Amino acid sequence: MIKLPRTPSFRLDGRRALVTGGSSGIGLGAAAALAEAGAHVVIAARRLEKVEEVVRAIREAGHSAEGISLDVGDLDAAKQTLAAVEPFHILFNNAGTNDPRPYLEVDEDNYDRIADLNLKAAFFIAQFVAQGMVSAKIKGSIIHTSSQMGHVGGIDRAVYCGTKFGIEGVSKASALDLARHGIRVNTICPTFIRTPMTQSTFDDPERVRWLEEKIKLGRVGEVEDIMGAVLFLASDASALVTGASLLIDGGWTAE
Repeated sequence: MIKLPRTPSFRLDGRRALVTGGSSGIGLGAAAALAEAGAHVVIAARRLEKVEEVVRAIREAGHSAEGISLDVGDLDAAKQTLAAVEPFHILFNNAGTNDPRPYLEVDEDNYDRIADLNLKAAFFIAQFVAQGMVSAKIKGSIIHTSSQMGHVGGIDRAVYCGTKFGIEGVSKASALDLARHGIRVNTICPTFIRTPMTQSTFDDPERVRWLEEKIKLGRVGEVEDIMGAVLFLASDASALVTGASLLIDGGWTAE
């Protein structure tokens, strides 16, 4: 008789997950997905008011969550905060920003604001969490929010693309360094997802036409489109996946 293999579990019971930038948009969707799969989700932000609304919603749905105060831009304080809490099994490294400008109009302040959050803070938050995983001998999963713009160029997005190409490189290199500890590092690379951060793009009819031409499946992304990908990369279902980029782009980069 043939013994059928069993699909690895997508459940996350007994695991702790840290979500940065989890109060809205993609981070909120990821927090909801991880909690629904059984993880205890810790949502981190500078100001806890909005985070607590998300925490209440997750708890009211019957899942486990808490909020912590964490300014990912203050790396010394962030390191101390993360060293003082229980280590995590999962990091969804999502805090980020953008301020689209034509290349010729980018100034140093614009560059620093985007690069410091999207690349520098992301690099070190992941490092701090990985240090906790290694100390606790946790074979964890680190997931960076990258972008399709980490693989192609985009109008008015020279700085943003630079940071996302950068986080792709960081993810692949750190995946090699952390593999011996059983820690996996991957990225998700969404197309334009309808969130508060992208609303200015959707308010511009010319840009909407551009999106409709580029996204081959014929629609922009919704938060729900990223939730399954995050759960896959966080769970044992992706146990042999590291150093990879999961494109959720409706075919944008397939050309």
